[in-house]
Amino acid sequence: MPGFTLTGRATAPVEDVWKLLFDPGRFPEWWQGIETVEVASPGDYTIWHEGYPDFPVTQRLRTDDRAGRVVVSCQVSDIDFTWQLAEDGDATTITVAVELPAREADRLDGQRELISASIAALARLAEAGS
Repeated sequence: MPGFTLTGRATAPVEDVWKLLFDPGRFPEWWQGIETVEVASPGDYTIWHEGYPDFPVTQRLRTDDRAGRVVVSCQVSDIDFTWQLAEDGDATTITVAVELPAREADRLDGQRELISASIAALARLAEAGS
């Protein structure tokens, strides 16, 4: 499967980053390209990308508190985003591994840009809340 891994850092405690990452309702605040989110039930939600108001995309979110991991799986394109948080003194290291199915490989560069910008936005938002 095509994919990539990116890492960033927030000068905020893990708990502050976790709160933003765990709550899909807050994704539009920092996840680039997401305009709207509707949460159906814990772990299941629908997003609308910026510029595509008539194309809802169902998503699934799984968490592992002990490992500091959140996995977001797109139920339409089968792209998986594994967000991993780790304490780094008073800060947090944010690592994101993205896996795309071969049929979505042409989206690799675009996803890399979106996730890079999203890591930075997530860090800024967590830092502002600290």
